[in-house]
Formats: sequence, structure tokens, C-alpha cells
Amino acid sequence: MKKHFLFLLIMILNLNCYSQISFENGYYINNNEQKIECLIKNKDWKNNPTEFKYKLSKDLEQQTATIQLVKEFGIYEYSKFIRSTVKIDRSSIDSNHLSNKRNPVFENEEVFLEVLVDGKANLYYYEDGNVKRFFYSKDNSNKIEPLIFKNYQLDGERIINENNHFKQQLHNDLKCQSIKTKDIEIIEYDKKDLINLFVLYNECSNSNWTDYDTKQKKELFNLTPRLGINRSSLTIQNTASNSRNVDFKDKLGFRLGIEGEVVLPFNKNKWAFIIEPTYQYFKSEKEFATYSVKVDYSSIELPLGLRYYLFLNDKSKFFLNATYNLDFVMNSAVSYSSGVDLEITKSSNLGFGVGFKQNNKYSMELRYHTSREILGSYRTSYSEYNTLSVIFGYSIW
Repeated sequence: MKKHFLFLLIMILNLNCYSQISFENGYYINNNEQKIECLIKNKDWKNNPTEFKYKLSKDLEQQTATIQLVKEFGIYEYSKFIRSTVKIDRSSIDSNHLSNKRNPVFENEEVFLEVLVDGKANLYYYEDGNVKRFFYSKDNSNKIEPLIFKNYQLDGERIINENNHFKQQLHNDLKCQSIKTKDIEIIEYDKKDLINLFVLYNECSNSNWTDYDTKQKKELFNLTPRLGINRSSLTIQNTASNSRNVDFKDKLGFRLGIEGEVVLPFNKNKWAFIIEPTYQYFKSEKEFATYSVKVDYSSIELPLGLRYYLFLNDKSKFFLNATYNLDFVMNSAVSYSSGVDLEITKSSNLGFGVGFKQNNKYSMELRYHTSREILGSYRTSYSEYNTLSVIFGYSIW
């Protein structure tokens, strides 16, 4: 089973000609204010970039544009970045290393800011590792100001304090009939709250505006019932008596699960977290000259893991999984006709899968599980339970 799985995995990994992040219609503006139409490699950056790849046409070689040469770039109907020298506070957010100063410690940095809302009032975002900062400007001003927020801890105190000066900034600069004082008082320093407020202000000001964050939104949660076939085997070795050694050959059984998938909102939705409660069973019997052995094993598996998508086109994609599997046993045992029963106990193992999904609805996966020890409570008995699964799914959400 391992050889077949490894062969298929290698085949999938070699499909790199279609799995790369695509070039999409975009533009950039250079230091001479020239706007160049091009194709930009859309990496759906988690951290704000300092450069990007582009092509002047589909058939030409890709080139690299750096922050030193580009004032602005964007992918049409998706995202926009502008170059600006802004004040950035890089104080730690780690509760064990918080600053004891209330006010930010600013340094001037030249960065690409991501435009979240573009209108009469603009909202920008910068992320670099644990540093996540918001900025804003109004009325086509070139002056971009940081929205000030900081966690800090005074010497000798355990309480974590917050500098929420950004609320005062918003109260002063986003005055509009639709925005009440209480709307700003309850706002949090996060994308959702800030975007909603800037959209509300632009609507209230009757200005043309664009919410780029909404343009990027896709379905970030999928719920998929999954039915599959397991090809499983079990071997048991007893160090005290070779006569108790048993090799239960491959048996076919069904599995039934429901998978929850949370797509991570960066890198073009190529990464996802998965969890899949699954019922599985294995029943077999082995006859010997003087005795027989039966195994009746059923459990609820709980795979937890990561999935990586390799896109072929807008409708088709391959995926790779790696999971850590918890196994919760349901009244299961290995029974010898001599009257000896070995209780099967909970265990864990790893799983690796390759699969294909069509139209974000239909999926098929081949998954290999590493060996599982199901007789862990016995000193003289050792087991290896192996499974290869073929799984079919249909996403209902």
C-alpha cells in the first residue's frame, strides 16, 4: 500500500505547470507616473510585499518590480497597494514582552500599504509577521496617518492596558450623520470593524468608494459529508507465546464521516484546516488448527490537519492532506476461542492524502494511514493496524 501511495503522491507533486499561482490582469505606476498594464502574479500576500512578479504579456518572461521602482500596483477587481513612507510602531504583542510605555515608538519606513477601502476616506493595512497596523487618509490627501493602538504593561503590574487613541482619531476625522459616538466607542482594532466604519462614512458622504477586502472574500468554510471504503489489515505479535501471533489479511470496510474545512484567508485560498469525525470498523476472523481468533474493532476517528490546494483552473483542483488522527474506540476487542480477550484501546497515528475536487462540490481522495498500535495496554502483545482509504465527498456548504 505504501508504494502505491508514494507513487501517486509523486505524480501529483509533478503537476507544477498548472498548480502555480496565476498571473492576473493588473497594472503598476512607476516613479515617472507612467501606468503600465501587465499581468501580475497574484500571491494573495499574507505579509505586505516589497516586490512582485509581472509579465508585460502572457508569452513574455516574468520580471520583478521592487518597491524602489513602483509607486502603486494593483490587480483589477481584487487588490491595490500603494508605496508610502509612514510611521510604524513595531512594539511586541507578546504578553511576556510588552512595552511599559503607553505611546507608540514610531520609526519611518517605506512600505507597500494594502488599500482596504478607497474613497473620500481611505483605510490601509500593513502586516509583517506579528506586526499588524492600520492607517488612514482623507480627501485625497497624501498624508497617511497611523491609527494608534497599543497594548502595554506598566512596571510591577499584571494588567495589560490598551492605548485606544485610534477611536479619538476616528471620532475627530470621520464626522457624519450616520456615525454615532457609540459606534466608535465599541469599535475594535480589526479589519472587520474598521472596514465597516470607513464604508459607512463613504456612503454617508455620497462618495464613490471601493471595498477591496470584500472583493477578495470567498467561501471560507466548507461542510462535506464523506463516504469511503477502507482497505485495512491487522497483525498481532505476542512475545510470550508465538501461538498467539495473528495476521489478519486485508479486509474491506466502509467509513462514514463529515468534514469541516476552514480555508485560510491568504495565499489565494490554497491552505485550509480540516477536521473530520469519522466512523470506521474492522471485523475479521482467523481459523487455526486448534483455535480461532476474531477481531471486532469500531471507532470514531478524529483527523485534524492541513490541506494544500493545487489549482488546475477555476473549477478543478488537486489537494494534499497531512493529518494527526485521534481514535476513540467503541467496545472493541480481539477474542481468542480459548476465552482470552484483548481490549482494543484508544490510539493515534498520522494520515497523508491526495485528492481531486471539482466545482467546489465533488471530491475524491486517496488517504494512507501510518501504522496504529491498538493494543497499547498490554506488555506482551503488539499490533499494527494499517489502512488505505478511498473517500468520496459532496460539499453541502
